[in-house]
Amino acid sequence: MSETENGELKRSLKARHLNMIALGGSIGTGIFLAMGDSIHVAGIGGSIVAYGIIGIMVYFLITSLGEMATYMPISGSFGAYASKFIDPALGFALGWNYWYNWAITIATEMVAGSLVMKYWFPNVPGIIWSSIFLVVIVGLNLLSSKAYGESEFWFAGIKVVTVIVFIVVGVLMIFGIMNGDTVGFKNIYANGGPFVGGFKSIFSIFLIAGFSFQGTELIGIAAGESENPEKTIPKAVHTIFWRILIFYIGTILVIGLIIPSAQAGVSTSPFTMVFEKAGIAGAASLMNAVILTSVLSAGNSGMYASSRMLYAMAKSGMAPKVFSKLNKRGVPTNAIILTTIIASACFLTGLYAESTVYVWLVAASGLAGFIAWLGIAACHYRFRKAYIYQGKDLSNLPYKAKMFPIGPIIALLLCAVVIVGQGFSYIKPEGIDWMGIISSYIGIPLFIILWACYKIKHKSKIVKLQDVDLEVDTLKRDVTKEVCEENVTQNILEEN
Repeated sequence: MSETENGELKRSLKARHLNMIALGGSIGTGIFLAMGDSIHVAGIGGSIVAYGIIGIMVYFLITSLGEMATYMPISGSFGAYASKFIDPALGFALGWNYWYNWAITIATEMVAGSLVMKYWFPNVPGIIWSSIFLVVIVGLNLLSSKAYGESEFWFAGIKVVTVIVFIVVGVLMIFGIMNGDTVGFKNIYANGGPFVGGFKSIFSIFLIAGFSFQGTELIGIAAGESENPEKTIPKAVHTIFWRILIFYIGTILVIGLIIPSAQAGVSTSPFTMVFEKAGIAGAASLMNAVILTSVLSAGNSGMYASSRMLYAMAKSGMAPKVFSKLNKRGVPTNAIILTTIIASACFLTGLYAESTVYVWLVAASGLAGFIAWLGIAACHYRFRKAYIYQGKDLSNLPYKAKMFPIGPIIALLLCAVVIVGQGFSYIKPEGIDWMGIISSYIGIPLFIILWACYKIKHKSKIVKLQDVDLEVDTLKRDVTKEVCEENVTQNILEEN
């Protein structure tokens, strides 16, 4: 029996897919481009502090999500958890919030992709490249979840290899093993020292770091299509955090030691600058190719995440039922089509309409990611409280997050700080940039409107702890087990 026969998504994502989906989701333009600006603004020390704190928050978030996803690996992830554990109105708002977050992100990545292509083809209109990339992404997602997982595995693999090579080359340069001159550690104290600009600069990088790490929650979205979530998700959670932290902190150290903070910025990728200093031919072309891969990876993940969230909401009655339709490969085709239409509309808005509208769309999308993280922390807190209240044994959890309740509380507070601090940079001694303030916080009223509309229409209430639905669909568990056994048998046959 296949899951598609039951109207469910196919569980075809392997452990390696999950690892790369989560890892690739957190390695993008934030590390390849924005890292230079971070070091320029806050120095090497300030950047390490900011990214380290955000890293701790992300650790608590993915372990919280990991606990819920291994116990209840369902499509919709934290949107569905919010409905079950807190309030259907919150689940409705989180689901639609996350859907438009990624739908808009697809549009921004298509714009970024066309800009990258101008490096090689300056005379070709950007809309042509954006259209080609969109067709590729839609095609990969329409094939199957396995096609998405496989493409993301290779997209993310290129990024991971690039970061590893960059760190190795940087270390060799720092100690004079490569390129003759020993860089050493003198740049730590140059141009204002390791903490340029003090606390204010660290806080501003704190926000940038938060955007850089967005995408790690994709592991929860993919849980509904994971072959064996009870084993693959805990493994991914354990390995992903440390890899991400090592990559980011290692990159900060290499860039900060080789490039003085006064020279770092966003006009040129710090990766390109370091590779050029190392004497690697074609460094600029190489990094543009990697950045293009990163853009395609983000767009690919965006299509997957948004379509799966829309499918899950349709299954639960929070979106039109037409979006719950699956093709024979277990892919929510209608959800992908709507997401593509919205992404295209957002792209055209940025291309032909008022730029202000596009800026607001992008700002709302960025804030939506932090609101989703806030929802994850709140869901885990309520899940664990209800689990204990209903007399269930914690030892029966397939995976248990550490440091409860401190972990989700810390994550919740840090998310709140980031959300509130969005517009602080627009408050200046010479006056307040009200347009900047509006663009920074526009995602909050949008979220509240979604929540209030559902609340008023359905008169939903906060679910009492004793009424929280913690039952796992045994049919789904049986089907998952059957699918896993089929895959294991298939792998053995292939090996032989």
